[in-house]
Amino acid sequence: MPTAPIDRRDFLRHAAMLGTALPMAGLVLQARAEPAAVVARRVFFDNPDCANVRVSPDGQNVAYIAPLNGVNNLWVAPLNDPAAARAVTHVTDRNIGGYYRWAYTSHHLVFFRERDGDENWRAACVDITSGAIVPLTPEQGVKSSLQEVDRKFPEEMLFRHNARDKSRFDLFRINILTGASELKFVNTEYADLFTDSDFQLRLATRLAADGTTEVFERKADGTWTPFIQVPIGDIDAFRLIDMGADGNTLYFIDSRERDKAALFSMDMTTRETRLLAADDEADIVEVTLDEQRRPVAARANRDRSRWYAIDPGAKQDIADLARHGPGDVYFLSDSADRRKASVFFERDSESGEFALLDRESREVSKLLVQRKALADVPLRKMQPVIIPSRDGLRLNGYLTLPATEVGGGRMPLVLLIHGGPYWRDVWGFNSTHQWLANRGYAVLSVNYRGSTGFGKAFVKAADREWGGRMHDDLIDAVDWAVAQGIADPKRVGFFGGSYGGYSALMAATKTPEVFACIVDLFGISNLITFMATIPPYWGPWFSVWKNRLGDPATEAGRAFLAERSPINHLDRATKPILIAQGMRDVRVVAAESEQMVAALKQRGVPVTYITFPDEGHGFVRPENRLAFFGVAEAFLAKHLGGRYQPIGSDFAGSSLKVETGGELVPGISG
Repeated sequence: MPTAPIDRRDFLRHAAMLGTALPMAGLVLQARAEPAAVVARRVFFDNPDCANVRVSPDGQNVAYIAPLNGVNNLWVAPLNDPAAARAVTHVTDRNIGGYYRWAYTSHHLVFFRERDGDENWRAACVDITSGAIVPLTPEQGVKSSLQEVDRKFPEEMLFRHNARDKSRFDLFRINILTGASELKFVNTEYADLFTDSDFQLRLATRLAADGTTEVFERKADGTWTPFIQVPIGDIDAFRLIDMGADGNTLYFIDSRERDKAALFSMDMTTRETRLLAADDEADIVEVTLDEQRRPVAARANRDRSRWYAIDPGAKQDIADLARHGPGDVYFLSDSADRRKASVFFERDSESGEFALLDRESREVSKLLVQRKALADVPLRKMQPVIIPSRDGLRLNGYLTLPATEVGGGRMPLVLLIHGGPYWRDVWGFNSTHQWLANRGYAVLSVNYRGSTGFGKAFVKAADREWGGRMHDDLIDAVDWAVAQGIADPKRVGFFGGSYGGYSALMAATKTPEVFACIVDLFGISNLITFMATIPPYWGPWFSVWKNRLGDPATEAGRAFLAERSPINHLDRATKPILIAQGMRDVRVVAAESEQMVAALKQRGVPVTYITFPDEGHGFVRPENRLAFFGVAEAFLAKHLGGRYQPIGSDFAGSSLKVETGGELVPGISG
């Protein structure tokens, strides 16, 4: 589930027989430089200088997210003078969400905020001239998201929110200048709604008991008829992209009758479909559209991003951007006439760059740098690798090596595992990779089975495999790193959040012999209690979880979930564990960490537990991030031997509370 409201059109982000994608001679045995200076944690984990740079519809200004007195706010600058930026919001308590949209007035921005990680995202509109802010959705206890924006209605947008029923999202047409709201559709049964450029509700989806997505079409008289069905194995890749301005052409990503998802168009009258873009190795995951809402380019991502031009103009765009400089390119926004576009160049060992593409002059020019503090930092390359699983799958991973060899060529390794699990790691600048590499660790992330973007068979391979073959993939990754001569098998650490935190607890209880220490961020300890405490708005998706993970409503399902729960296998837990938890987390509630900590303490396992009362599923406040990573760095240094920057003032302003085990980590008190 996303951590912030996402417009469905803004799909941003986002060796030998062992199968490595790297030449063996260059992987470990290359000559290495002297140890790099220890870089302050703040350089890696403070808010970036700017994010999500978007061109106004009239092409006159750019907006972006940037800190104001340490808190992310919205800024606006003339397109021809980015240095003349000024803040148009002035929040002081918590970062504005990273997602926002220009209104077609070109004078208003719609943005979202939540409170202390509660994920109840509320919408507001700011006038960029006066700074006046108008609330658009309820202020308390309601989760909202943007549904539709179109130039025909410059002062209005469609939104969804769950004020009436916390498990369903009704549709509202809202005047962004006044906040006046008109209820357009009371949603009593659908998981998702799909509208067109005329603000008309066209399609809706519902999940059946077996996890199938049922798509219905709304007729002119308001009745619904079945449209298509998407089996559970295809739902991760299936996505309704848009309805063309003609009102009759549907664009969608689909993996039915194929393994890798591709982009299609459908004539809604004849139901005839046409293939528009496909990749043999990976799913199509992103689509850019023109002013008529027609696809112009599509992106796939196996180890790196690959763009496919659908419109001839996009082929020229891709060529122009490639000439500008290296990196994986992401299209962020267009002016209404599509003459100007903002793009982002993702890079692994230097700051990302926001640039302007002028389609009339065919020039690409730098706008802003994402992280200025990285300019003089010796960052390390992130290297794509392919790791074979024990049952023959190809696991895409990313390896970052430190600047110096440790221990005669082998070095301490941190296995850094993503959450989801139906998500993925990607190439580019990764703060955690770079921080760990600077401290002397090799860092390995692996897209275990169930990770998305690699085809539906790869996702299906994770069915009923939480803590099973999904965990085997992670152990295979460690074995690969040891076999390549990279990792010291006695100094391997595990670091993961959410599902990655669950995997960390599985590592502590299932394969403790592999790891010297474990870092768990808000991980699931008991699958039965986890499934009983999901947010109400996840309810429509519960049938998918039951079919993929296990059904807690049946005796067999409960037995299976119990067997795959780390808390029920504490007899093997011996290695030191650091657990961190946001107390406002609605996805993995605090009880998941608390019950694990209590059980570990009862068995005498060394555990340190830290909490943040003003955080949810992830640490948003920079002060809390710095505090957490300060603790984690000291913990890893103690057990893996990497370099360590004293905590110093990194607890200043943080809400961190050491619940237990502070004496086990250098530099903190319990």
